[in-house]
Amino acid sequence: MSDATVFIVDDDQAVARSLRWLIETVRLQVETFASAQAFLDGYDAAKPGCLVLDVRMPGMSGLELQERLAARRCYHVPIIFITGHGDVQMAVRAVQAGAFDFVEKPFNDQDLLDRIQRAIAHDAGQRGKEAQRAQLKALFAGLTPREREVLDLVVEGLSNKAVANALGLSAKTVEVHRAKVMEKLHARSISDLVKMAMQNQAP
Repeated sequence: MSDATVFIVDDDQAVARSLRWLIETVRLQVETFASAQAFLDGYDAAKPGCLVLDVRMPGMSGLELQERLAARRCYHVPIIFITGHGDVQMAVRAVQAGAFDFVEKPFNDQDLLDRIQRAIAHDAGQRGKEAQRAQLKALFAGLTPREREVLDLVVEGLSNKAVANALGLSAKTVEVHRAKVMEKLHARSISDLVKMAMQNQAP
């Protein structure tokens, strides 16, 4: 069984039960919420998965919930909107605002399951990238200020001699610092260092 959870938010409990049954047939974990506020109150962003969300609900709408999640910086949870015929324009706006997909009622069961699986795979990929970025930042945080200065100049393309001149060090000392940087960052080459420095600077 996947450790992903499909979160269903729909005020129509008959629809929510039907969706739960359908999704559980493919051995995915499901959590249902009768309102957008109930979901916000109980949502754990650390749980991988996706959100299946009705557009029109009393109280907080699906679109408002999307905005609230964005305000909380919960960007990575993929949202699949379920829409009635008259809600398509709203759903398109939701996708433009970052929603993963939308499905019109009445929907084909297998089509919905396929979209959910794609959303879960997307979420797993995003979480994997976030974990890699966090690991990279931790490696860079382990560099000393001097090692960081050497790295910055090496990444700019300066030779050991040019780095030594720029920092008032001997070429041998720069060589030692550079070797230490490569060891700490687990880099095998200068090109690795450049790529890692660019990834670390990416937002």
